[in-house]
Amino acid sequence: MHPLFENTQDLTDNDLEEKIIQLNRKYWQTPNAEVQNQITLLIDSYKLELETRRTNQKLINDAMGNDDKSELDKLIKVR
Repeated sequence: MHPLFENTQDLTDNDLEEKIIQLNRKYWQTPNAEVQNQITLLIDSYKLELETRRTNQKLINDAMGNDDKSELDKLIKVR
């Protein structure tokens, strides 16, 4: 884990996405390859956190039967 990576438990998904956008801007503003590498590590950490949250939410929805597919199945009736 990157030393500048902050605790993400208090951040919303939108906050994480905003951090990724800001870091992407900073990445392209610097010509320093080492700094770009460090920014890439942070971006990857935030993206991984977002992916983990979305996967966990999908698993919860699937376990409860609230997946998108079942909602569509209720609307479409084939005879």
